Amino acid sequence: MARNRFDVDENLETPFNIKHLLRAGSYIGRHKKKMILALLYSAISAAAALLGPLLIQRSINVSVPNRDYGELAILAVIMLCAILASVLFSRVRSKYMIEVGQEIIYDIRKDLFEHLQKLPFQFYDDRPHGKILTRVINYINSVSDALSNGIINFVLEIFNLILIAVFMLLCDVRLSLVVMAGVPLLVVVVMLVKPAQRRAWQDNSNKNSNLNAYLHESLDGMKITQAFVREEENAEIYDKLNQNCKRTWMKAQYTSNLIWLSVDNISTWVVGAMYLTGLMMLGPQVQIGTLIALASYAWRFWQPILNLSNLYNTFINAVAYLERIFEMMDEPVTVDDAPDAEELPPISGAVKFDDVTFSYDGTINVLEHFDLEVSPGESIALVGPTGAGKTTVVNLLSRFYNINDGKVMLDGHDIAKVTLHSLRSQMGIMLQDSFIFSGTIMDNIRYGRLDATDEEVIAAAKTVCAHEFISQMEDGYYTQVNERGSRLSQGQKQLVAFARTLLSDPKILVLDEATSSIDAKTERLLQEGLQALLKGRTSFIIAHRLSTIKNCDRILYISDKGIAEMGNHEALLEQRGKYYQLYTAQVED
Repeated sequence: MARNRFDVDENLETPFNIKHLLRAGSYIGRHKKKMILALLYSAISAAAALLGPLLIQRSINVSVPNRDYGELAILAVIMLCAILASVLFSRVRSKYMIEVGQEIIYDIRKDLFEHLQKLPFQFYDDRPHGKILTRVINYINSVSDALSNGIINFVLEIFNLILIAVFMLLCDVRLSLVVMAGVPLLVVVVMLVKPAQRRAWQDNSNKNSNLNAYLHESLDGMKITQAFVREEENAEIYDKLNQNCKRTWMKAQYTSNLIWLSVDNISTWVVGAMYLTGLMMLGPQVQIGTLIALASYAWRFWQPILNLSNLYNTFINAVAYLERIFEMMDEPVTVDDAPDAEELPPISGAVKFDDVTFSYDGTINVLEHFDLEVSPGESIALVGPTGAGKTTVVNLLSRFYNINDGKVMLDGHDIAKVTLHSLRSQMGIMLQDSFIFSGTIMDNIRYGRLDATDEEVIAAAKTVCAHEFISQMEDGYYTQVNERGSRLSQGQKQLVAFARTLLSDPKILVLDEATSSIDAKTERLLQEGLQALLKGRTSFIIAHRLSTIKNCDRILYISDKGIAEMGNHEALLEQRGKYYQLYTAQVED
């Protein structure tokens, strides 16, 4: 299955849509002053660079035959000033465009990342994270140059083309027409090659996206890969994706080189034709200085045409990339504050599920007509078969997903009508995946409450029995842990995540398999601290090891889209129902 996912290309073959460029104009508009200055400096640099052949023409045709050394000196000084001016203004222009390009990258990435922070779990459930990274990194890098240098260069190349044509015509109209005679032929070549060139580069972009997606997942799952001895199979999949990148890049280079080859050949032919025509007309009609100057302009005349053809392809690809970037920016934030959302006041912890129905995919309901009332400070355990909906209950309480029907209430407040920040800031949530960020252990625990003191962090760690193993590490609480906490055991990661959750001092505590990777000895110690911690807090505890939930006020057996059994440990055992079967099976094991 995973293999097929990474073989699926993004559809970048879309018609040119000007609205995406117009929308991107908002990012360009933030830097319009620098863009205008860069365009002005570019024009001055180009004009100064084009003075050279005219000065050479004058010196060969007039100054040298007349032995006017004074004029030659003046022309040389003018030439030197023109070169210096061209270099200086080109350098300043480059500085501005580098700044603008990086600022555009910064702006788009900032907006996109802020939007990604708001997208619901469902968005990340459905997409390979490597492809998301490709849009945030590769696609934005690609469009930034088109939005900054591309627009400036497009205007500049047209300006250069017109300016060179004017200078050529000033030198000699007839020879200029010979040079321009190759333009229709080049236009035909470009029209034939460009569509294939565009498809080739888009195909290469797709293959790179597939490679990034597979690489991201492979690195995340490296321990599983080695545990199941999948190195060779994974290497084969990676090699296939890598070969696709190589093949499509070579094809894209080949098609791109056809344009360069065409321009190079056509320009050589027409310059040769111009020389031949000029030599035939040499004398009173055409002077040698004019022929040399026009040859210089003729070579320059084709460069803007080549650049414009490349810019055309850049803009076409940029629009396709912009569409994917804006598609992600336009991804609806389905779990968001309602327009009239209010701040949830400090709560006591009363929870009510009122006729709640929920489905992840819109077709199969996980919960149907689910009802539950929980008093402040009550501890609720959720047990049952895998996939029955235990985690779904706490996900809906945390409003990680929107319910389809019904209501979830906290102290009488509908959680759909309060701000997410005011809701989740009063909840302490420890999910099944004990995610550890790169940084120190102190920083990871403090993630639960950024204003917490070191003493408060250490106290939380002591409560969950993490202090002992942390103190034994080389730098204690300031020990650096790698990405995803790879230096820590699974049990240690859970204890750090537990301390992080407890530090937030929540009114409602959600523990999803919080002790699944903790050894029995540590679990017994942890239970002592938990009993004190759970006092006065409403808690929801999901556990497959039933020994951890015996003392909960109520145990809910979740099955068949609702609550199959409910009661305390002793009462459920007396019923001799599903909970009894589950408990006795574990005891016998």
